[in-house]
Amino acid sequence: MPYRNINEECGVFGVWGVPDAPTLVYYGLHALQHRGQEGCGIVASGPDGKMKRIKGEGLVTEVFTETKLSGLQGDMAIGHVRYSTTGGGGIENVQPFLFRHHTGDFALAHNGNLVNYSLLRRQLENRGSLFQSSSDSEVLAHLIKKDSAEAHKPRIFSIVNALNTVEGAFAFLIMTSSRIYACRDKYGLRPLSIGRIGNGYAVSSETCAFDVIGAEYLRDIEPGEIVTIDSHGLRSRKYNTHCRHAMCAMEYVYFARPDSDIDGRNVHSFRKETGRLLYEEAPADADIVVGVPDSSLSAAMGYSEASGLPYEMGLIKNRYIARTFIQPSQPMREKGVRMKLSAVKSIVKDKRIVLVDDSIVRGTTSRRIVSMLREAGARAVHLRIASPPIKMPCFYGVDISTYEELLCAGKSVEEARLAIGADTLAYLSEDALYKAGQRTDLCLACFNGRYPTSLYQPVEDANKDGKF
Repeated sequence: MPYRNINEECGVFGVWGVPDAPTLVYYGLHALQHRGQEGCGIVASGPDGKMKRIKGEGLVTEVFTETKLSGLQGDMAIGHVRYSTTGGGGIENVQPFLFRHHTGDFALAHNGNLVNYSLLRRQLENRGSLFQSSSDSEVLAHLIKKDSAEAHKPRIFSIVNALNTVEGAFAFLIMTSSRIYACRDKYGLRPLSIGRIGNGYAVSSETCAFDVIGAEYLRDIEPGEIVTIDSHGLRSRKYNTHCRHAMCAMEYVYFARPDSDIDGRNVHSFRKETGRLLYEEAPADADIVVGVPDSSLSAAMGYSEASGLPYEMGLIKNRYIARTFIQPSQPMREKGVRMKLSAVKSIVKDKRIVLVDDSIVRGTTSRRIVSMLREAGARAVHLRIASPPIKMPCFYGVDISTYEELLCAGKSVEEARLAIGADTLAYLSEDALYKAGQRTDLCLACFNGRYPTSLYQPVEDANKDGKF
């Protein structure tokens, strides 16, 4: 079992109109590595207009050696880091996908999850489509090419029709021989931003990647919007006018880097504010505040400032444990958290601790951390969670488990506290998330079951299939 219990779906990055674009995409993907570690790839459009792709399983630095990267040339490229969701792992599912077609080659990279994937794939296969992968992302490419009624028109028309056919969460980058189309789902569930670099542009899942390549942030792509990037500059088109700004709350709570801004709100500032609000809602009689590295540190700082309790580094993260570490036996699995985290005994001994974490999924990690702190001499551990209880699976590309595996799906807060072994346990309210984000709309489906889209598959069947 991995140390973390939640994984993100993917990250996309693209560059148009800048010399040595593949190298810039490489650095952009490196900045987005936290969004996916299973595989990565880059497709570049060379000086001759032909597209070339390099992809592989592993980290960005493992897949792209200097020799391989030098084989990609051109002033336009898109890239992808993958964490497998729909379709699972395997090299065939590593993106970007590259499609050869008599009307012109194109490449595609996708962050998110399409909830009507199975239905669309079945329809497309019945119409003669042959799929290269088991990924839901490939559906969009087949929809674009199967729209024969729009074949004589510019490609944007078939893209619009395809985007209005798929349902779910997505940020798509589509690259042709001369332009990049950047597309965001109509609910605004996944982030996507545009930056300027030199005389060209960059597109990224998170704004933190712009800083790495020296790009200037321009704006977020709006829900339901397609931005075309080519020699004419930036051109915007709404493919759907029935839109929301229902950003996935877990982007703020856990996934995004703290130096990223999402829909105008800095992630670190959001998390710090959740910590302050968490103290207002659930104060604790304690001596110190300790955050679980890394995504919970900002919330722990906020809790500390609001409470007046000192913030201490009571847990240290070992950054050199291989991401692919496999524990072949139960005793080794039990040691997994200890290999990732260590308690600083001289700090936590004889202390009453407020332990701040971003979320609880299965509860196994929380239980082991609480046990670790007690063994290090902590007198009490008051667990405070900077998000509401996760009670429902996610269908939009976040690896949140089935009902049976979610600790809070069938347990009260008190029952969850007993299972974890903390002295007290409290969660942040949904209202506090809106307040921290300075927003009126968020996707809170994993907390309350109010999904912004139709699911196209009964939840019970999804659990039986083990896909969600």
